[in-house]
This record gives sequence, C-alpha cells and structure tokens, in this order.
Amino acid sequence: MITTEQIAGALADRGLLLEAQRGAAAAVTRLTCDSRQVCPGAMFICKGAAFRPEYLAEAARRGAASYISERALPEGRGLKLLLVSDIRKAMAAAAACYFGYAPGCPKLTGITGTKGKTTTAWYLKAMLDAWMHEEHRPETGLLSTIRNYDGNEWSDAVMTTPEPVELHEFLARTVKNRLLYTTMEVSSQALKYKRVRELRFQVGIFLNISEDHISPQEHEDFEDYFSAKLSMFRQCDTACVNLDSDHAQRILKAARKAGHVVTFGRHPHADLRCSNIRTGENGTSFTVSCATFTESFTLAMKGRFNIENAMAAIAAAYVYGVPVQCMKQALAQTRVPGRMETFASRDGKICGIVDFAHNRLSFEKLFDAVFQEYSSYKKIITVFGCPGGKALNRRRELGLLAGLFSDYVMITSDDPGKECPEKIAEEIRRYVEMTGCGCGFSQERKDAVALAVRKAAQYGEKTMILLLGKGCERYQKTGEGLQEYPTDAALMQEAIRTYEGFTFQEKCLIMEAS
Repeated sequence: MITTEQIAGALADRGLLLEAQRGAAAAVTRLTCDSRQVCPGAMFICKGAAFRPEYLAEAARRGAASYISERALPEGRGLKLLLVSDIRKAMAAAAACYFGYAPGCPKLTGITGTKGKTTTAWYLKAMLDAWMHEEHRPETGLLSTIRNYDGNEWSDAVMTTPEPVELHEFLARTVKNRLLYTTMEVSSQALKYKRVRELRFQVGIFLNISEDHISPQEHEDFEDYFSAKLSMFRQCDTACVNLDSDHAQRILKAARKAGHVVTFGRHPHADLRCSNIRTGENGTSFTVSCATFTESFTLAMKGRFNIENAMAAIAAAYVYGVPVQCMKQALAQTRVPGRMETFASRDGKICGIVDFAHNRLSFEKLFDAVFQEYSSYKKIITVFGCPGGKALNRRRELGLLAGLFSDYVMITSDDPGKECPEKIAEEIRRYVEMTGCGCGFSQERKDAVALAVRKAAQYGEKTMILLLGKGCERYQKTGEGLQEYPTDAALMQEAIRTYEGFTFQEKCLIMEAS
C-alpha cells in the first residue's frame, strides 16, 4: 500500500513539492482527479483549467484524506495538502508512484504522428502477438484510439491517450496479467499536457507530420503542435523515424535525444527500405530490405497509404527481434475496425468506404488511394463533418480537398459539441463551393449517408461513397455530452441495403429525378 509520504517523496525527488503538511503517514486508498470516484482515505488531485473548488469540497465529503494542488484551498481544510509547482507534472509523478510503474515492465512502444497511429498500433500488436503465441506467452497490450486491451479484457477507448491516473492504472493491470509488451498511441495533447511524462518507451515511432489540432483549446500554431510531438524522443530508448515524412531532417535531429535511431521508408538511405510496391484488386504487396533480410509482405487492408503504417510496425518489430514470419503473418491477416472498411452493393454500382480520415494528411492519402485502387468508379461522393470547438483549420482544408476531388459533398455532423452544427457546416460549405463542387447538408449523419446513396443511384454509373471522420466510434459529442450513435459502418450498410431493396422501376425513377 502506498502512503502519502511516499507520494510526497516522489514529488520532492522531481523538484515539484513546495510544501507538505506534517502529520503521520497514511495509506492512500485511491488516487483520482474525479471527485465522484473518491472513497475514504483517497488522495484527490486538483487538476487543470476546468477544476472548480466545489470538486474538492465534494471529495472531502466523500472521505478524501489528502489532496494535491498548486494552491491551498479553504474547501480542503482538514485534509493533508501536498502543494506543488506544476499540477500536470505532479499528477504524472503521483500516478507512477501510486501504481508502481517501472520502466520496461511492460516493454512500451509509443506511436505519434498526424495520421496512421491506430493502424500502426494494431499492426505492431498483431506482430508481437504472433511472436508471443510461438513463445507460448500471453498476447500483448494495446492502448489505441478505438479499443484497449490489458491482458484480461477489451474495452472501448474514451480518448487516444488517457490521463496519467487511468494510464498508469492500465499499465499496472498489464503487469499483473504478465504481459511483456504494450503498444500505445501518443497524442500531441498527451505530450503537451504531460500525461506520459513518467513513461519510458523502449521504442518510439514518429510516423508523419502535417498541420492539425490548431485551436485555442489545443495548439496555438503548427510549431506548438510539432514541438509537442518531437518531445517524445526524450523518453525513448530507440526512435523509429519515417524518412518519407515532411520535415524528416528536423525529426531526425530531434530523434538524437533517443539512445538509438532506426529509419524506415522508400528513401534509399533508410535502414528498412520499402520497394517494389504493387497494388490491385487483390490487395497491396511490397518488398522490405534491411541488414538482416529482404522479404515480400502483403497487406490484408486496402489503401496504399497503409504501407507507411506497416513499415513503421515492421521497424519496431525489427528492433524487438520479432521473427520475420510473424511480421508477414500479422500484416496478411490484420484489419482495423473503422479503417478502410469497404461495402459494395450487389449490382456493383455503389461502393462505400468507411474510414477515420479526419485531417488534411489523411484526406490527401485517402483520395490518392481511391484514384489509384478504385479507378473503375467514375463518381465520388464524400460525406464528412468537422468537430466543434477544435481543429478549426480542418474546416478550410477538408472543405477544399473534398471539393477538389469529389463530384458531390454531403456535409454532416461530426462531434459538434456545444457549437452549432449549421454554423460548422456553413464554414465548410464556403470552401467546398470555392472549388465548384456541388454540396448539401444534413445534420443527422444517418440521413446524410442515405442521401449520398440516393445521389449515387441518380448518377446511374459506378460511384464511390466516402464516409469519413468517425470510423468505428459509437457516439457523437453534442452539447449534452456523449450520445450513443450507430457506427459509420452500420449506417453505410443500412443505406446500401435500402438501395438494394429498390425495384428496377424505382431506381429508374430516381435516375430520372436527377
């Protein structure tokens, strides 16, 4: 059992503790920043800009014995105070102490980048799992944008990288369940706000970079965003760097903070070089050459851009010593929910792709893949929206890209939060229409997909519908909080089934209506 004195000592060792009230050491029964989770003997963390003193008052009523804060508060009278200089750093340090984090237990891979973190994480987990299966050991852990696995159960993710208390509690469960490896996505927000500060990554992967998450609530500009991501290298034993990324030389310079650097990509100087790329209706294959092997790999997932994600996973697996046959087996079998999921009508006239693409880089790569790999489809309809209150640059960038590469754009809701969906749509519409592309709006995502399928039927020729932004998420963020909502895959399947239920005469009438 961890005591208040042990947590105070951990904070003091890091130069964060300004003052600790005297008193007998007491066992800390729970560490939390959520007043609703407080139990007798808990230590409460007064966290962040959204903190209100009444949260501490509620924690005291529920039996908290101590609290961590950047200032003494009247609501905490009678509770032992650990006064700290930086609450974000202190929260990470306290969580690491309370849950007994030890670097290398489990071996941890951190993945950052603007696009592809989730797919790379699933690819690497599958490679490590295949290896562990051969060794008769448990499969490995995962912390991703969509689902998490701690060695005992799968759970839906709430955020890409959890806050320190939830993060260290998760890692403690992986140790209890005797997992040797865990793969996790590391967001720019997690790095900026020090959620992962206490972690040591045995391998850190930097995939790519483009402008994203620029808003008053996230990053003030691209430099702030880029610098946050580069800071991960300070916590890495080995850095895996994509030489094909924009700003690759700057990324390499920052990677020198890691103990060792391994590069990957199509670049001739990459340590793991990709060549002989072949794409077609039967899938995607490519060759990887390095100091120890030259092998051909095949992807189960469509999308040429997934080669970059596969190369990143291969590079990390190479560092760990995963056998090549395990890498090949994983890539040939792995599909990621909500990423390049494809649904086609029986008559072949309509194909729908569901993908999490939600920023400029992912839109660019997705449209490239569609033009290269689905050339038999003559029309493209894109259905998407932008979130409320954040990543404001997406409205312009995605509106322009969708307009340039689509025959029609249907704007809809995508986590509007407290912002008016019509206002968000109007901003996007302005940029779509700059390109001369037709554009519509339906606030209800289900209706937007149905209208897109009806529009495709009017064309009377093979049409691709891209439903982008939500992937396999089962909720919408509205002004009332998280609201359960069907996945994009369910919406696409329902709309296509409805189309298939039309009689020949009805389809003719729809075409005539165009």
